[in-house]
Amino acid sequence: MAKKNDTMEKLVSLAKRRGYVFPSSEIYGGFGSTWDYGPLGTELIRNIKEAWWRDVVLAHDNVVGINASILMSPEIWKASGHLEHFSDPLVECGNCRRRFRPDDLAKPDQCPVCGKKQLGEARQFNTMFKTFVGPVEDEAAVAYLRPETAQAIFVNFKSVQQASRARMPFGIAQIGKAFRNEITTGNFLFRTREFEQMEMEFFVEPGDDERWFDFWVKERVDWFHRYGIPEEKLQLRAHDPEELAHYSLGTTDIEYEFPFGWSEIEGIARRGDYDLRMHQEASGKDLTYFDQAANEHILPWVVEPSAGVDRAALAFLSQAYAEEEIESAKGEMETRVVLKLDPRLAPTKVAFFPLIKKEPLQEMAHRLQDESRFEWTTFYDEAGAIGRRYRRQDEAGTPFCVTVDFDSLEDDAVTVRDRDTLKQDRVAVAELTAYLREKLAWR
Repeated sequence: MAKKNDTMEKLVSLAKRRGYVFPSSEIYGGFGSTWDYGPLGTELIRNIKEAWWRDVVLAHDNVVGINASILMSPEIWKASGHLEHFSDPLVECGNCRRRFRPDDLAKPDQCPVCGKKQLGEARQFNTMFKTFVGPVEDEAAVAYLRPETAQAIFVNFKSVQQASRARMPFGIAQIGKAFRNEITTGNFLFRTREFEQMEMEFFVEPGDDERWFDFWVKERVDWFHRYGIPEEKLQLRAHDPEELAHYSLGTTDIEYEFPFGWSEIEGIARRGDYDLRMHQEASGKDLTYFDQAANEHILPWVVEPSAGVDRAALAFLSQAYAEEEIESAKGEMETRVVLKLDPRLAPTKVAFFPLIKKEPLQEMAHRLQDESRFEWTTFYDEAGAIGRRYRRQDEAGTPFCVTVDFDSLEDDAVTVRDRDTLKQDRVAVAELTAYLREKLAWR
């Protein structure tokens, strides 16, 4: 069993080797804890977002989606309180001048870089990225890369509600990029300056937020369970009053036990009417909802489940990583590295192999792949011994491998190998699609 501090290093190595995640700008030495998703990582991220969208938006009649721009009026961030409150406390070392978040320090009075006990008092540092719109870099042209996707939902609340004819309670969901100028980054994908969020603002009657808060906490915990995170690896942590964000009436984090310890993968917050009220006051535009039953205009309250795509990916990869002792074809024990991702999240669903590089087998394997490629993400491999090809797909997390052998040319059947159980089924070609559909169905 790998030690916790070793597991993270092995996962990072596998992620690069198999094309999940590469260091950004690597040929120039990398760039500030930024990462690029490779072919498999891109598919994993796409599958995670699709799973979230299916279960949060499509599964509910009262949730709709938007896709808003990253650059927005700077007045939005002033009204929302981000210009004033969106900051992290930092301490500076008087010796090496490096800055750190206090909660990232192993010893509260000692610099983790130079070891000197010269840390100053904590000061607030705004973490929004500032940029300029247009050719002139002056205060009139200042804009910000959004630090969250939520504000775009609030400023579009009225338009979305009227266009979709939504009735409370209802939600508006969005998946999109956000940017925070984090001083202390690290732990691979966990804390980065550029990341992606899956957020939903759920609008309810004033005072009815606690009931819906409990509902969405359970829904979101169940979602992580559904896609492979066991109960013992998740915990809920309610924020203490002094750590609540400026908009929050109450926040609970869903935490996962990563190889480096327990950390947040999603937060569910009760935002009250803070955001709609602040934007209504700042813009002078009516953002109320007309309650026909009560015959009055009200300002809805909000419950917000907010998940990080990248942190979810890291949690699923961490949970899926396993090392197993198995018997090789030669009867010797060997270590198998495998990613036991839920098949619905796995980047490649099915790999197709000819037993050896021989034309009749190659042609049949290619034909079966062609028949499947628009239903699932597939892969073809004919290089090396069949056992090595299986091991490569185990590391990639591919749930099923289909092998065409010489018997296939006679009985029109193939061998389907299960990644997790290592069981091999003989399946007729005519029944292969139905067999895989049952195994790979969204459910």
